[in-house]
Amino acid sequence: MGGGGQLTGPDTRRAGGVYTWEEVQSHNSRNDQWLVIDRKVYNITQWAKRHPGGFRVISHYAGEDATEAFTAFHPDPTFVQKFLKPLQIGELAATEPSQDRNKNAAIIQDFHTLRAQAESEGLFRARPLFFCLHLGHIMLLEAFAWLMIWHWGTNWILTLLCAVMLATAQSQAGWLQHDFGHLSVFKKSRLNHLLHKFTIGHLKGASANWWNHRHFQHHAKPNVFRKDPDVNMLSIFVVGSTQPVEYGIKKIKHMPYHHQHQYFFLVGPPLLIPVFFHIQIMHTMISRHDWVDLVWSMSYYLRYFCCYIPLYGLFGSLALITFVRFLESHWFVWVTQMNHLPMDIDHEKHRDWLTMQLQATCNIEQSHFNDWFSGHLNFQIEHHLFPTMPRHNYRLVAPQVRALCEKYGIPYQVKTMWQGLTDIVRSLKTSGDLWLDAYLHK
Repeated sequence: MGGGGQLTGPDTRRAGGVYTWEEVQSHNSRNDQWLVIDRKVYNITQWAKRHPGGFRVISHYAGEDATEAFTAFHPDPTFVQKFLKPLQIGELAATEPSQDRNKNAAIIQDFHTLRAQAESEGLFRARPLFFCLHLGHIMLLEAFAWLMIWHWGTNWILTLLCAVMLATAQSQAGWLQHDFGHLSVFKKSRLNHLLHKFTIGHLKGASANWWNHRHFQHHAKPNVFRKDPDVNMLSIFVVGSTQPVEYGIKKIKHMPYHHQHQYFFLVGPPLLIPVFFHIQIMHTMISRHDWVDLVWSMSYYLRYFCCYIPLYGLFGSLALITFVRFLESHWFVWVTQMNHLPMDIDHEKHRDWLTMQLQATCNIEQSHFNDWFSGHLNFQIEHHLFPTMPRHNYRLVAPQVRALCEKYGIPYQVKTMWQGLTDIVRSLKTSGDLWLDAYLHK
């Protein structure tokens, strides 16, 4: 085999090398990273730092086959090839399988066929009118909220109604920025990126780069400890069935975890957006000198305070936006966690794309309200399998996904909205009980 050892410099790399999976898997450290796409071997050690989606998301596939993830995230693979070609150092040996770590080749091939069928049926083509109307109803909500206070005054009832309307607009803008962030609206990535910055920056006061670098990791390795930031609970909660036992055996007790299903109501939904995300976003933009995103973010706050300080004064405007964030945070936490928190959460298992996503996600029943309320993330399974697919097409591909899962005995879970919400609390209680048992008896 050619050149499977540690490379000493850029001049030693050759595109004609032939490698085994064992050699590829040995290059998975922070300063030495290889991966495989369509049997071609790439050295991404230096490129990872310049990767538009962030260095962490691509590094999570160091030493692995990244073919399925690459296909899922890049709507225009031909464009990306010009960046990949200089990084290629060889190919897998002819005797090596196309998939790594004993993954099921039949599942991978059938999912590839399903994706090709969805593309041929036009399910990756967006309907511009859908997203224009969605943006329109967000802007109308904001306009009506302000006009109502300007015309009728600032009494408590109108202020509460204004807050609800603004929180609704913020939540719906959150789903819309999610569409642009996943490059699922326009064919050209540049337009998606521009509208993403406008939506998350000017309409929400947040950062596109912060969201990209965080959210793509979640999609690449959902519910995988140390790779999915959404299951990094900062030791405030223990989740899944593995982490609670590990904490219990090590006698780790940062919080009374057997009561986490109760204090979740005080810590999770009320504080995630107005406290944790707000601090993290501002810190990220400033520490990374991301002045473009900071300007977009400040344009939101400038617009907001120009509109509401004349009506409420400075203190009243601050109180109103804090309450809006409080309401939005509840909406966001319950919707996003019902699809993931009750599912399998564990360390890296190196599963194929279909199996990994189905282990970590579930769906909520389809209805017009559920579609609107969750930004179509009630089709979380389809969204995770096809992150660049426009959301209005999830329901069209869902029967084919379900049939494929049934063929291979992979659970495809669909819950009612109520069951999805209650399962969040139930799963936290189950994890807390596992921690307590391990803490006391192991």
